[in-house]
Amino acid sequence: MSETFETLEELLPHRDPFLFVDELLEADEKHTVGKRVFREDDWFFKGHFPNYPVVPGVLLVETMAQCGGAGLCQVGILPHGAFFVLGTVDKAKFRSQVRPGDTAIIEVHNTRVSQIMLRQSGTITVNGKKAAEATWMCIVGGGDVNINGTK
Repeated sequence: MSETFETLEELLPHRDPFLFVDELLEADEKHTVGKRVFREDDWFFKGHFPNYPVVPGVLLVETMAQCGGAGLCQVGILPHGAFFVLGTVDKAKFRSQVRPGDTAIIEVHNTRVSQIMLRQSGTITVNGKKAAEATWMCIVGGGDVNINGTK
């Protein structure tokens, strides 16, 4: 049974301007679905092709990883306040551009999860069209630091 959290900040150690998940739509032990609306005033659009702004691919991967981690915390597979960092990224493909104003639907599948690492795969779709996909591994723990910065 999943616990209900008030905000994504309670699930993730990330903070603005580096929090890329707006909402979790569903989460269970096998998968997570989330949403992110990329806004015209997002900081990275100012310097990433300013005359033709697109979301950088690396931030799409980060968005998927954040969504997957938040889902694992939401359902209690990882402890509340778990700290995790990307260890590897594989098979990343960027199939269409994500632009200011786009609503990204993020779907993440858990391949392998333990208390020290997790392996996931995910996709981002915009208007039903696949924009990005990747697989990744995160290292969990990072020195036993929780989201409040205490050990």
